[in-house]
Amino acid sequence: MNDICLLALGGNLPSRVGTPNKTIAAALKRLNCADISLCAVSRFYLTPCFPSGAGPDYVNAVASVQTSLTPAELLSRLHTVEADFGRNRQQRWGMRTLDLDLISFNSLVLPDVETQTYWQGLSLQAQLEVAPEKLVLPHPRMQDRAFVLGPICDIAPDWTHPVSGECARDLLVGLPVEDQNALIPL
Repeated sequence: MNDICLLALGGNLPSRVGTPNKTIAAALKRLNCADISLCAVSRFYLTPCFPSGAGPDYVNAVASVQTSLTPAELLSRLHTVEADFGRNRQQRWGMRTLDLDLISFNSLVLPDVETQTYWQGLSLQAQLEVAPEKLVLPHPRMQDRAFVLGPICDIAPDWTHPVSGECARDLLVGLPVEDQNALIPL
């Protein structure tokens, strides 16, 4: 196992194991298995629902893992764990028991820089309406989200975005102050 990945975890509805905090903790235990090794976990944060008013506040965290899986295999595993905790993929950015996102896989850019740039540049309205058909890495909107960057800074503040070359700390500082202040450590 030599591939290091960043995973974002979140939820704002209870699952079969309880509150979003308990669900994320249980999902982390489930992910720590033969071909995925948990390296570090951020603090848990209470964050506003996105988009605003779409439901209860979220609990968010980030974990770094080491894996022998390919990016596609890891994403498939994340989707399986989500489903096991009651995730229903009917509405984009809707309320959910568990959301597991593959944020980065080493310094891979998938499928290519042009696709990455295209998805980064989509308007918020377009992002609500369409989703990539292929895995895009790093996650194309991670640099815009304090609820991802704040937890990353807990465990890997020097992580560098392979397209922009900016580190997580600088990406977080570049976000609006109100987004940064909305992160409430639990």
